[in-house]
Amino acid sequence: MNKLNQYWRVFATGLCFSIFGLGGLVLSFIILPLFAITTPNTIQRELKAQRLIRFTFNAFCRIMKFTGAIDYRIDGVETLQKDRNCIIVANHPSLIDYVLIASQLPQCDCLVKAAIWENPFMKRIVKAAGYIPNQAPDDLLERCEERFSRGNVLLVFPEGTRTTPGITPSLQRGAAQIATRTETDLRVIHITVTPSFLTKEKKWYQVPSTKPFFHVSVKGKIEVTPFIESSNNLTSAARRLNRHLAENIFPEQE
Repeated sequence: MNKLNQYWRVFATGLCFSIFGLGGLVLSFIILPLFAITTPNTIQRELKAQRLIRFTFNAFCRIMKFTGAIDYRIDGVETLQKDRNCIIVANHPSLIDYVLIASQLPQCDCLVKAAIWENPFMKRIVKAAGYIPNQAPDDLLERCEERFSRGNVLLVFPEGTRTTPGITPSLQRGAAQIATRTETDLRVIHITVTPSFLTKEKKWYQVPSTKPFFHVSVKGKIEVTPFIESSNNLTSAARRLNRHLAENIFPEQE
């Protein structure tokens, strides 16, 4: 029975990602172009796209749970949804971390790596949503400041890529640099996946023998002002903040 269940989860996972890809094409070539025609205001159009992303991502997560591909629980959603003018930082153990978090947020900007902008299923979506490419540092800070001035939240995965199991994770300094230079606090999210699934080094069909359980836990905020006030310059403040963030962002190993 365990082996049969595992085969079913391979099928269910493939089915879910097929639906995800098809949905991406429908959004890219039908719904989002309609938004562009019917909503000339850029900010309103981006917010509509982000709300649509939340709806479709929430549906995708529910389908994965309904088919038995995965199970998940998200703690602290109410706290997360109240955040404004905030950087959301999370560890990154699996392919669908962004999907799980964004499925709960009606407004969520995201710092997106270059590869996503080349993905045929995602590039038109991230552009329509007004997501920020992680490419030009000067322009990046200006864009982030503009979003925070609206009260927006920005999702960043400071590792830059998915965590490799068994290897001590490390953080890039991008989130800390943005936080110190825009004087924006950070909300920490912990994600655990048991057993590990959809990691960087495994294919989607390499499912574990038992159903993966995703636990997304919203933690406290890290205030950036004390790091700025106790440092000689912003570079030093970002370095200290990044060390503190590294101590807080990763779930305790059980």
